[in-house]
Amino acid sequence: MGKQLDLLQGTLDMLILKSVSLGPLHGYGILLRIQQISKDRLEIQQGSLYPALYRAEHQGWIASEWGESENKRKAKYYRLTGAGKRRLQTEAEKWNRMTEVIAGILHTTPEEI
Repeated sequence: MGKQLDLLQGTLDMLILKSVSLGPLHGYGILLRIQQISKDRLEIQQGSLYPALYRAEHQGWIASEWGESENKRKAKYYRLTGAGKRRLQTEAEKWNRMTEVIAGILHTTPEEI
């Protein structure tokens, strides 16, 4: 598989929201889900993930409850809230608009100026 990419600033919250929109997950499960859906091109560090989870929960975008992980350990599971669904939609729309603008800039030729 190709080289892993560095995560662009400001995208971690959106990736977390997308991950938990696919079903409730504990923190490490979110790391694995992002790796899985990025086909191992993104790897999130735990030191970045947990502050972002706290921030998203504080904002009301995700909610948590304690449960038992696959290996029978106590784990905090996160799920998307209504506010989180709206935030994910807004962030995805902004991301798509921004990538369209940047792609347009990168494809500009001297003749178009």
